[in-house]
Amino acid sequence: MAENTPDLTLAERQIAEVISRTDKTLAAAVSCALEDATKQAAEDMRAIGQEDAVPAMQYFAAVVHQRMYCLMCGADPDTFEGGDPETAYNIIRNSQNIAKHYWSADVEPYPAK
Repeated sequence: MAENTPDLTLAERQIAEVISRTDKTLAAAVSCALEDATKQAAEDMRAIGQEDAVPAMQYFAAVVHQRMYCLMCGADPDTFEGGDPETAYNIIRNSQNIAKHYWSADVEPYPAK
């Protein structure tokens, strides 16, 4: 089935390729940083005799997620001040739609404004 997308110019295709490649590089760097943070925490906890207190990688992913959410909303990630509620609403609605559509989550997204 053909998509209803316009034919891109050479310049538009090149831009899309650069952005796509950069997205993949960024995602790989974030994944690597999460693995490194988890390993570092494990080493540091082992050094103080607290092996059982090592946070899971998902903890560090949640920290990154929260900071990125704040940045996307224009808020200070340390104080949560200055965020745009309209952007926050749209991000939450998008996440709910993804969960419902792709993972059959039993959520009702916020109604459209």
